Parts: sequence; structure tokens; C-alpha cells
Amino acid sequence: MGTLAEGARALMAATADVAGEKVGEARQRLTAALENGKELYGRVRDTAVDCAKATDKSVRQNPYRAIGIGFGVGALTGYLLGRRGSRSED
Repeated sequence: MGTLAEGARALMAATADVAGEKVGEARQRLTAALENGKELYGRVRDTAVDCAKATDKSVRQNPYRAIGIGFGVGALTGYLLGRRGSRSED
């Protein structure tokens, strides 16, 4: 996201002296898209942090359940990947 924003800012700086109605409209749309992107990134980051905190709290309150769930998910994933690999060899 940061690289995309830097590229967009560089493009806006490079076209700052270019005149024209279409260029001006494009710059306005790009500015609006950058602002929307920043807002969306902030919301997603905040949600991810909140979810990580809730997960951490749940794991700390129920460590054996968390270990069991992790083991189950890992076993299921291993089984499914093993079946997929054996089918491709046939």
C-alpha cells in the first residue's frame, strides 16, 4: 500500500506543471482515491489489531483448547494436502 501511495504521489508531482482539464480531473480522482485508501487502510489495520488482541486473550484464557484447535486444523490440512498430492501422482 505504501509503495502504491508513493508512486501515486510521484505521479502527481511529475504532472503538477501539466495543464489541461483531463489531467486536472485525473489528479483530483487520484487524490480522492489516495485519501479513501488511507482511510480504508486505517480501518483494516485497526480491525486486525482488535482481532489479534481478542485472539490473544482467548488463547491465554483457554490454552489447551487453542492447542487442540491448532492440532486439528493442522491434521486436517495435512490430510487434505496429502490426498491432493497422491491424486496428482496417479
